[in-house]
Amino acid sequence: MATLPEKIQEAKIYLQKKVEGHFDIAVILGTGLGSFANSLEITAQIAFEEIPHFAKTTADHHAGQLVFGTLGGKKVAVMQGRYHFYEGFTLEQIAFPVRVLKAMGAETLVVSNIAGGVNPQFRIGDLMLITDHINLLGTNPLIGPNFEELGPRFPDMSEPYKRTHINRMQEIALEAKLPLQKGVYACMSGPALETAAEYRMLRTLGADAVGMSTVPEVITAVHAGMQVLGLSLITDVCLPDNLQPINVPEILATAAKAEPQIAQLIRGFVASL
Repeated sequence: MATLPEKIQEAKIYLQKKVEGHFDIAVILGTGLGSFANSLEITAQIAFEEIPHFAKTTADHHAGQLVFGTLGGKKVAVMQGRYHFYEGFTLEQIAFPVRVLKAMGAETLVVSNIAGGVNPQFRIGDLMLITDHINLLGTNPLIGPNFEELGPRFPDMSEPYKRTHINRMQEIALEAKLPLQKGVYACMSGPALETAAEYRMLRTLGADAVGMSTVPEVITAVHAGMQVLGLSLITDVCLPDNLQPINVPEILATAAKAEPQIAQLIRGFVASL
């Protein structure tokens, strides 16, 4: 059986036959947020399942493909869609694309997601810069054998989201006159939404938003030595004393409305690097 480094190399070799050169920046786009890829001068689009050791995503509203291209002279690789723990994937499978994008040269990772707002000051449609996260999956993508060529056994997590990137994004948002919240993102497994008691717990723990993704990829990126910027779109407000049923079409409509703003911010960030 192939080791993790061997699998990464196989995927890299396959992709290098499709696209040329070294990619500077990797972007992971969450549910309903895939339009940023249209900002690129696209050179290749490859379905996940065509790439060695990638799986086919089963999540709704995820294109499930890697898009390669250039933006402002920088080479960018974009994941339109991602894998989730609730789909039945292992954390190694969820983290694998980050490993491959790092092997292709990416030193910076931008992650986006949709999330429920736990902070009572948040409103539907708010954009939140992720300043830190809480891993409530009960497991970790780094559990198991460690390969030193991929990263250290015990990676430091004192700054998982690069502070200089956070500051830069705040400046970009200010110039664009786009309101931007800051906060802590908590990751739970899903697919069931949280109960009122769980939302109270999350707020007590210090979470400002909660979702079902992102944290495994960020842990992997930090392990690999990448610098990370994270953005959440608040698509519903989760107030335990006035908890309303989730309306998925409304969530997707909120994501669609916010897509241009998120794409604008990411474009500004890429240009600033």
